[in-house]
Amino acid sequence: MAGRYAPIRSYAAIGDGRTVALIARDGSIDWLCLPNLDSPTVFAALLDVERGGSFALSPEGAHDVARRYLPGTNVLESTFTTATGVVRITDGMVLPDGQRLAAGRELVRRVEGLAGRVAMRWQVDACFGYASRPARIEMRGACPVAVSRGDAVGVCAWEAGDPVCGEGSVAGTFEAREGQRALVALAVADREPLVFAPREHLETRLDRTVAFWERWTSQLRYDGPWKDAVIRSALVLKLLVFSPSGAIAAAATTSLPEAIGGERNWDYRFCWIRDASFTLEALLQLGCWAEAHSFFWWFLHATRLTHPRLQPFYRLDGGAHAPERTVALEGYCGSRPVRVGNGAASQLQLDTYGNLLDAAWLYSKSSHPLDGDTARELAEATDLVADIWRTPDRGIWEVRMPGQHFTQSKVMCWVALDRATRLAHAGQLPRAHLERWHREARAIREFVETRCWSEQQQSYVRFAGSEELDASLLLLALVRYQPPTHARIVATIEAIRRRLGDGPLVYRYSGADGLPSGEGVFLCCSFWLVEALALAGRLRESADLMEQLLGLANDVGLYAEEIDRESHEFLGNFPQALVHLALIGAARAVAERRR
Repeated sequence: MAGRYAPIRSYAAIGDGRTVALIARDGSIDWLCLPNLDSPTVFAALLDVERGGSFALSPEGAHDVARRYLPGTNVLESTFTTATGVVRITDGMVLPDGQRLAAGRELVRRVEGLAGRVAMRWQVDACFGYASRPARIEMRGACPVAVSRGDAVGVCAWEAGDPVCGEGSVAGTFEAREGQRALVALAVADREPLVFAPREHLETRLDRTVAFWERWTSQLRYDGPWKDAVIRSALVLKLLVFSPSGAIAAAATTSLPEAIGGERNWDYRFCWIRDASFTLEALLQLGCWAEAHSFFWWFLHATRLTHPRLQPFYRLDGGAHAPERTVALEGYCGSRPVRVGNGAASQLQLDTYGNLLDAAWLYSKSSHPLDGDTARELAEATDLVADIWRTPDRGIWEVRMPGQHFTQSKVMCWVALDRATRLAHAGQLPRAHLERWHREARAIREFVETRCWSEQQQSYVRFAGSEELDASLLLLALVRYQPPTHARIVATIEAIRRRLGDGPLVYRYSGADGLPSGEGVFLCCSFWLVEALALAGRLRESADLMEQLLGLANDVGLYAEEIDRESHEFLGNFPQALVHLALIGAARAVAERRR
């Protein structure tokens, strides 16, 4: 079955601030949700190669392909070489004038003959609603349109052959000749009417979209090592920004498996509070002021829906309701179930409170004062932490089993109290309960140091009273629970490398037997190790690991959530924001220590 599916590693991503399309190396767009990133699919061959739908465009015969993003952009360029010639495809989801959003969506595929002649073929198979609603094809003038209820996808082709309509599909063939240019584009409407743009407008919008991305990256502030990888990671984050709200999705996909054939297939098209402080710090450090401001105020408004309690994540529109259900797709390489929504929304994850208060501290520290209502609500959330930190929770990895006293969760509760205390001393939060915050922060430290440290392992452990290890313990150095050179932090780093490390890779956690859990390797953990080593002053080791990890990106610099230890094939949802955030943090840590 695996041979029917393109490797996750083979995909590149394009987007327009509302949604993201995934394009395989063979030129097939196998994933696209419309109108938004968290909407139902129109192309879902990624999760059901037979029924999901796709937009194929490639040479008809055997070919080699080389891909890149146009420098500093999220516009993809693929160059196909055949026995008879060379052709280049430029793929972009365009903005109306290169910088704004509009009601409709447009996906443009420009085909240029570079040498000789190349027989080309394209086919659009649209299937709406996670393949539950096959499309009906109707002609509107010269343009075929795939229609289902109020959704419509129009297919426009110039110099790309005459469209041939089938049952639910539109296809065409043409010959790409040296010096000639063709265009195939999709015009999308969420609830009609559908608007068709002239070819020259689409060509201009594609060029202006390239210029928009170039301007955006030219304003990024980073001059340290591995600049290309850091800029690409920043572009991934921008790709996952849901522009109407400012939220940043954890990934563009749902249900890509953590193990082929397994059941741990989750929907990541939401914004996790867990990632908040990582995200805000990265955006501020890179000079993305507008994105940082929008993101900070988005999650403050979103969390008001459940105040003072926090959900682990919220919908991209700020909603709190995300019921989990399964849909009738085969699943990537047969990995079922395919889930929409995520039941972890109702879990207690104590670490989210630390991330919220840490983000508020970072935002305030960057010369952005907090208003009175926000200060009051953050103080109330801190009071809640003081009340509930002794409660077992599901932890950073959202385990679907009874809660535990996870060490990282307790430490992040300490972070919440510590950052709230700092904000209060800076005049940003009310000081009414400051003494209680101090007292509870000391109690957390006593709990962690007495119940979450193992003399046998010479390490902090996954949860109180256990002998298991967890890569999230690397975050204790990153959030400055102890100085990065503290003896227990250094010993924990060594224990994690010894027990969970495999070359540059780090597994998430060990089982009761002390061995890794047997799943794929979570790439964010590996970049956390680089950052922890850098903070501890071990620059040569951290730089060596960083070089090895950068070699594991795909051909266009993207990462999925996990990687297979032996084959280095990607696993899990893609592209994954937390991995790219961890990459940025690791590079910045090395750069700052070198200075």
